[in-house]
Amino acid sequence: MGPDPRGTKRLRPVDLAREHGLSTQAVRNYEEAGILPAAGRTASGHRIYTPLHALALSAFLALVPGHGHQTAASIMRAVNRGAVEEAFRLIDESHARLLDDRRTLQAVENALRDLETGAAARTAAASEPGGTLIGPLAGRLGIRPATLRKWERAGLVRPRRDPRTGYRVYDETDVRDARLTHQLRRGGYLLEQIAPLIAQVRAAGGLEPLEAALRDWRARLSARGRAMLTGAARLEAYLRERG
Repeated sequence: MGPDPRGTKRLRPVDLAREHGLSTQAVRNYEEAGILPAAGRTASGHRIYTPLHALALSAFLALVPGHGHQTAASIMRAVNRGAVEEAFRLIDESHARLLDDRRTLQAVENALRDLETGAAARTAAASEPGGTLIGPLAGRLGIRPATLRKWERAGLVRPRRDPRTGYRVYDETDVRDARLTHQLRRGGYLLEQIAPLIAQVRAAGGLEPLEAALRDWRARLSARGRAMLTGAARLEAYLRERG
């Protein structure tokens, strides 16, 4: 038999599965992946789960919305092999990513305020009166020129070509679109999600269409933060029961 988890009540895989809305195969898979502690076995080889396994499964499922499946699985594996400090480190890193995403959102909002007042455009125009080339713009954004070319193919930026050299030249509108694309990409938006926003900004001559996207982004960050609290409570219950 495997380790003897705490708790005397015997549970079948189907009991855990029904309680959490899963298939019995999913429960077995979680055990094999180390997300659940190893189950005992009957003489005939059937798995024996206990309330401790139910707590582990509840903790994992609560961790997923806030930390993602991969990180949640790594946290549970660390706990189950007794590496609690590693689990705490993984949690800390996940919280740090959420904080970074919040800072990114704030940066987007700041960028939009700058663009709305025309400050960013005036700064770009003053520093690059004839427009800027792909290298300097990529350097300013901290990305590769290839990324700007990819955004161009997606229609997110539309630089003109210098008729003499054939080089791409980005005017202040292109710089605005590139900055918005860059910030939204950092926020987790896909290119196909960004494209209609950029198109609306161009058509409307303003940034109002992004307000709904920013509200949605803010709501998703808040949901992640709250989910992390729920996950922490369930994990603490599991840790307390493990002793």
